[in-house]
Amino acid sequence: MRQKSALIIRHVPYEGVAAFRGPIEAAGYSVDRIDVTDPGFSSIDLCAHDLLIMMGGPMGVYEQDRYPWIACQLRRLAARLNADMPTLGVCFGAQMIAAALGARVYPGPVKEVGFHPVQIHDNATDGPLRHLVDVPVLHWHGDTFDLPKGAELLASSHVYDHQAFRRGSNLLALQFHAEMGLDERFNAWIEEWPESVIEAGGTESDLRASHEKFGPTAVAAGQAMIGEWLAGLANPD
Repeated sequence: MRQKSALIIRHVPYEGVAAFRGPIEAAGYSVDRIDVTDPGFSSIDLCAHDLLIMMGGPMGVYEQDRYPWIACQLRRLAARLNADMPTLGVCFGAQMIAAALGARVYPGPVKEVGFHPVQIHDNATDGPLRHLVDVPVLHWHGDTFDLPKGAELLASSHVYDHQAFRRGSNLLALQFHAEMGLDERFNAWIEEWPESVIEAGGTESDLRASHEKFGPTAVAAGQAMIGEWLAGLANPD
């Protein structure tokens, strides 16, 4: 049996796949990774791997003049989504999926930073997101998106309505960070964006305390969610 392959796209070095790597590898995928700053990124075929995972980043989808690779990535991502190939997007990655499906991505009115649960909608309580019910997970964003045509909204928060969506079984977009909670790169996030914590009405000490308190449970729930989603993909082994 051919081993399945997964490609992780990192938009910044300190936003990697983190705890999601475990269930991805457990599902039988060999994992490759590429940074958008890699000279080979502009020519890589985003349809070449069985699974594509796009992680977060501080940039906005609408900042294509500042980050020319965004438009290039969107074109190739659209081809993958048109082929209904398994794709996971987290935070900026979820916003890229929304944009590739024709939805608007734009700055929201407030920053959402910190640990709190998402509301899992009734249509998702029997699917992978059921593992997140009443589980505080990490949020760290200021942009949001309209729900793409043909997508199904799965989760909301008290700050933003659009926190997760799917299209069929092969596409999952998550605005929040259920992969984070045990990764040391969390410290880099605070060092890189201390102003985001303040803008969201929090403090660094409170955020670190929440990370210590809720991180392990968030990671366990996130891994269970991704493991179940991978098991339900509609692609042949």
